Amino acid sequence: MIRLSYGRVLQEGLDGRRGITRPQLTELARQFRGVHAEVMARRKAGEYGFLSLGNQASLVREIRTWADAQQGRFDDLLVLGIGGSALGTRTLLSALAEPAWNELTPEQRGFRPRLTILENVDPRTVAAALRRMNPARTLVNVVSKSGGTAETAAQYLVVRDWLNRAVGTAAAPHHLVFTTDPEKGALRQLARTESITAFPIPSDVGGRFSVLTSVGLVPAALVGIDIAGLIAGAASAVAQAESDDLLTNPAGCYAALLHAADVEHGAHIHVLMPYVDRLRDLGAWFVQLWAESLGKRESRGGQVVHRGPTPLAAVGATDQHSQVQLFMEGPFNKVVTFVMPDDLGDDVTIPTLDGLTSDFDYLPGHTLGELLRAECEATSAALAHQGRMNAMLRLPDVSAESVGALLMFLQIATGYAGVWYGVNPFDQPGVELGKTLTFAAMGRPGYTAPPNGGVEATVG
Repeated sequence: MIRLSYGRVLQEGLDGRRGITRPQLTELARQFRGVHAEVMARRKAGEYGFLSLGNQASLVREIRTWADAQQGRFDDLLVLGIGGSALGTRTLLSALAEPAWNELTPEQRGFRPRLTILENVDPRTVAAALRRMNPARTLVNVVSKSGGTAETAAQYLVVRDWLNRAVGTAAAPHHLVFTTDPEKGALRQLARTESITAFPIPSDVGGRFSVLTSVGLVPAALVGIDIAGLIAGAASAVAQAESDDLLTNPAGCYAALLHAADVEHGAHIHVLMPYVDRLRDLGAWFVQLWAESLGKRESRGGQVVHRGPTPLAAVGATDQHSQVQLFMEGPFNKVVTFVMPDDLGDDVTIPTLDGLTSDFDYLPGHTLGELLRAECEATSAALAHQGRMNAMLRLPDVSAESVGALLMFLQIATGYAGVWYGVNPFDQPGVELGKTLTFAAMGRPGYTAPPNGGVEATVG
């Protein structure tokens, strides 16, 4: 269960001058009943498809059975995807696989594959990845809902040629698994034509909400992550969000507070700061989720509004020595959310050594976990003392169930925030012009570049 501590977003928990007041919180609670009702109505009308991802028992069994059959067959799993087709998988690997997974021996990995994610088309990165892998011992997971994403399509052509030359065109399909639309698209057609294993992405779930679909579940299962636990955690987060009472709905409360911090208190930058390395990649995943969902030119009614907060990723305690200086003394335009598990899993006692100066005397006998927790609490308290709004997301541990709940919690909060901002959190019209220009530049039929929108200037 995810718990939200928000006392340091409220004025009474800060310096008495800044922050959300109790009357404002009461008003947010009143308004939330309408927000919740709109989400439920839109879900019934076919939006908010991700809320059904806590109910995937059949798909989980299918993926686990297939993934178990691959165990020992491949040394490497190569995932081709971009944006929501990659960020979630990276988050799952860093959170739930053994640390330094790719550096472990095959025995230490239980003969599960190393995992490499190619989420860009930088030629040096792609070439280097293919050089270090044996194609005869590599499984390639191509992830694209439409099947027409330019970057992923280009990667696929390069990698398919690599496989064809190494293992032959007849064997190459046995080194491929597609994650794509259940019915249509280029990858689905190829899967049918060449009998390539393919898993579906639900038609009503967009890319940045897809980590708990086959997009994340397939690679997670291949490296031995408990995908049933992920889905159980997601179901628990959905159950937590059923209430239209703001103060008993953590995801709804989180969305309401961040929206109010932005539009009423000038906190336009929303920082997510996990305090364990295993959740480091959660920040990049959240940045896409929050930015692409809420940063919109137009409201649902068609009015030009240019709305949306700016998300920022940080990690504790590392960024106490970099970004926190700005958070503490820079503009009052940020709200920071810390993420801390109750159970760190492992801990290390700080020993006493001979010959140390008195500067070290306070550390021996404590643990690294104690130090990490102390730093998290101290940073939160220091921010509050300076009138800087901050909240804490607490989870029981970094298990599959807790991570599944956390990912779903943030997705639900995004869905609620879309209603607060009056925008559609499921489209991304702002990226379409860039796609059009790319297709035109690469000579794709039917695409032409619009007139140049600016003058390019170059120095050097």
